[in-house]
This record gives sequence, structure tokens and C-alpha cells, in this order.
Amino acid sequence: MDLTSIENLFLAKGFSQFGSCRLQKSDWSEAYDSWLHSNYQGDMNYMKSHRNAKLNPQSHWPDLKTVLVGSYVYVDHPESFDEFPLQESQIARYARGRDYHHWLKEKLNSIVVELQKAFPEEHFLCVTDSTPLMEREVAYRSGIGWLGKNTCIIHPKQGSLFLLGEILTSLEVPKTQSEPHPDHCGTCTRCLDVCPTNAFVEPRVLDASKCISYLTIESPGEFPEELRTGVGKWLFGCDLCQTVCPWNKKIYDLDEKQEMNLDVSKQEVEELRWILESSNRELQKSLRGTPLMRAAGNKLRRNALVVIGNAKVKSLRELVVSYLNHHKLGDTAQWALKQLEGE
Repeated sequence: MDLTSIENLFLAKGFSQFGSCRLQKSDWSEAYDSWLHSNYQGDMNYMKSHRNAKLNPQSHWPDLKTVLVGSYVYVDHPESFDEFPLQESQIARYARGRDYHHWLKEKLNSIVVELQKAFPEEHFLCVTDSTPLMEREVAYRSGIGWLGKNTCIIHPKQGSLFLLGEILTSLEVPKTQSEPHPDHCGTCTRCLDVCPTNAFVEPRVLDASKCISYLTIESPGEFPEELRTGVGKWLFGCDLCQTVCPWNKKIYDLDEKQEMNLDVSKQEVEELRWILESSNRELQKSLRGTPLMRAAGNKLRRNALVVIGNAKVKSLRELVVSYLNHHKLGDTAQWALKQLEGE
């Protein structure tokens, strides 16, 4: 089985691109350490604890030599389902269906089955972004795209709205591209300029603690008050810095104005109501198997309160009031009530 045959295995499983490169010490270690030193990781402490494995992967996997990388477009969610309970709420595109940590890994595992038949003596390990690997760096080195100013990997014909999945292997595989993609961002700063919370310190440097995706998914507590307005209607994640990217607009029908609009539909109001009225068990049951499970409970209620305040959903005022004395969400509820009352 040659490199083309391996690529065909990825394409047959729905991946749009394939690349390979050596598993080696990171070339981006200085930038990563600077990022950690600035505490741009917020409360994502695993970014520090995983540092050594990320920057020197062969110390973690000494028998593995090569990374096989695939990109999977998610603009039309490949694993959407009718029972998804938040049909109209503003949720990042990748999260509007089943959790990619599951289905993407299943696709990678099915590729490994075929590779193992061809190379029974070799070792293979399927990983997604939950594994300590400099994922975007290996995608860059394998020719999947260049690192955009919004810190996403961008390909001139695929844009950036794709997931990355990797197979680490002891198999010696040639590198798919001798030189990485050149940077085609040019003088464009649309992704930097559109960020409502000013999370970009400079091109390719993101202060994650200010990023809407971090705030609505990773942040364990209430948002800093000065960032709440910027969250807008984003209930889980954010797409803005990719929506405005010209490389995505060339390929997909995207509208950042719609994503920044604070109008809410009747369905959105009912979905916000459902979040605030449901128990943890009810939320978890309905959201099981989706990325939103990471926020099911008080995180999702916190996000809903912020959306209600920003969109001024006055029909939910009494629900907001019921949270004023909540031991974890009281401050956010008070803030949301002030927004509803126009203070």
C-alpha cells in the first residue's frame, strides 16, 4: 500500500484532504511557551500539563514516527440529527450535531483496520484534538493549509471550516508536501477586527480567556462583566472569525451580519426557556452525544442568561429573576435583569 492508497482510504471515509509528516519535536515551542507565560490559556490548565507531550511527542510515543492527517468539512454537519434540541439557537457550526470526538474517531479507526491489514507489524493510534498533540502544526507541516491570522488552518480551496483528525503510526511514510502552504492572508485583518471581545492580541496570537468559544464552553465560572455584551447571542462556541474570512466566503454562503444580529425567533426564546427550566439530568439526557454535553448544566444556563440579557428577551424576565439568588449564577442573572430593564 503506497501513499496514494492511504490517501484514498481517507477520502473514501469523507475526509476532504490528506497529508503526512514526521512526528517530531515542535518547531512552534517558543510561541507556545510565550502563550502559556502570558496566561492566554485561561483556566485550561491542561494546556500547561500537556506541554511536554505536545512539544516533544516522541517522548510520549517513542515508537511512533509518522502523522497521517485528514481534514473533514463540517459546514453542513456530517452527523446532524432531527432530535437535536437547539435547532435555532446560535451555536458554532461544528457543534450542531453529534460530537466529532466520537464519529471522527470512528472514521479514523475504520481506516486503521485497513492499514493494519496491510501492515500487521506496525502500530497505529487514532487521535483528535483531545490528545496532547500540536494538531495545527502537523496539519501545517503536512500541507493541509497555512496558519491563518485567526489561528485556524486555511486551505485556498477548502477554507478553514474543517475538523482535523490524525493517525500516529510507527510506519515510515513519505511527507506529502516538501514545503508548507505559503501564507495567503496578506494584509487582510477581517478576522481580527470582527472579534466582539477583542480576543486577538496580534495576528496568530489568541487570548483564549477572552474568546467567546472559551467563555461559553471552557470557562468554569461567570464571565467577566466587560465581556458579556460581546458574547451576543452565542450560546455555545463562535464562528465569527471564520465566517468573515474571504477564503471561506469564496466557497460557502456565509453571513456575519446574521451571526451578529440580536433578534430572536419564537423558537429561540423557547429553547432558552427550556435550558433555564430543565434539570441537569434533563439537559444531559437531551444533549448526550453532542459537544454541548461539555456545558450541560450551569454553564449552559449561564450562557442562556447572557444571551437573554444581550437580546433583551423580556418574555423570560421571570425566569431570570428566579436565578437572582443562585449560588453560582446570581451575578449573571442580576446583570441580565439590568439589561432587560435598560439600566
